[in-house]
Amino acid sequence: MNRFDYIRPETVAEAVAAAARPGSACLAGGTNLLDLMKGGVTLPERIVDLTRLPGLSTVETQTDGSVRIGALVRNADLAHDRAFATRFPAIAEALLSGASGQLRNAATAGGNILQRTRCPYFADTASACNKREPGSGCDARGGENRSHAILGWSDSCIATHPSDFCVPLAALGAVVELEGPEGRREVPLVDFHRLPGDTPEIETERRAGEIVTALRLPADAAGFAAHARYLKLRERTSYAFAVVSTAAMLRIENGRIAEARIALGGVALKPWRAVEAETLLHGAEPGTAAFEQAAEAALAGARPSGDNAHKIELARRLVARALQLAAAGTPERVPALPGSPFAPVPEGMLHV
Repeated sequence: MNRFDYIRPETVAEAVAAAARPGSACLAGGTNLLDLMKGGVTLPERIVDLTRLPGLSTVETQTDGSVRIGALVRNADLAHDRAFATRFPAIAEALLSGASGQLRNAATAGGNILQRTRCPYFADTASACNKREPGSGCDARGGENRSHAILGWSDSCIATHPSDFCVPLAALGAVVELEGPEGRREVPLVDFHRLPGDTPEIETERRAGEIVTALRLPADAAGFAAHARYLKLRERTSYAFAVVSTAAMLRIENGRIAEARIALGGVALKPWRAVEAETLLHGAEPGTAAFEQAAEAALAGARPSGDNAHKIELARRLVARALQLAAAGTPERVPALPGSPFAPVPEGMLHV
């Protein structure tokens, strides 16, 4: 780890000014940044500690009915906020399926969406990685790539985005609030993360000096609470990143699907919103045939990036399974194994 300066700003304006200086890295929970620093993947000249900034640690309902999640809200606090979990159960289930309890106690909402890929070739400074060193190549292309991308990848990068939290956020149309040298702006989460193309080192739409101040869920997002699930396939049930994951949410009226939201994780370098699959379900009767058709549509553009063709079929099946569970109704409480497709569904439904 290199020597670095440490700065603790007292205001958002001070934080933006410090973050805008070349060589700066922002610190919140530190659950990703510190690992990258210790491994020599990133070598910042200064650390800008955001943890004392005022007004970024609360969850608030706005006058228009939207819900604003401060960037410094801890993952564990958000998942265990009963009022929030009741309105957005898939988000709570996604959070509780990720990492360990200790990490959830430290990790923040803003840091979660900014976490970097867990591709082992990115983390290994002896390997070629265009994301870490542009133009060096991608050793993952001919290496161990069973868990790599099946959607949106390029010859330059086949990594995936690791977040569970981002998947239901993308499905629900969340917006990222940013504060930077040019003022405040907003970016839809589905547009915030970039696909690799020829520039995989550019990971998000965040501009130089900008910090994430909040995430906002639109007012209509709570309308899916009665039929919402998050499922996650992983190589072990506890403390593992997703091989593939799915958030599925339905609004059912008079026995028909009035609206559907579907997003996938572990399949691309961003949370993947399956808009075509959502459109197919509009007006359909909930059932196996409709859900399998939607799953086919969600993976229509998928192709292996290496030894990972199995992920396409896994993702199809997981989408169909998540839709079936969502149609059955949101459990009154999160399953004992959050996110697991193998967990028994608790008795009692939240709103049905």
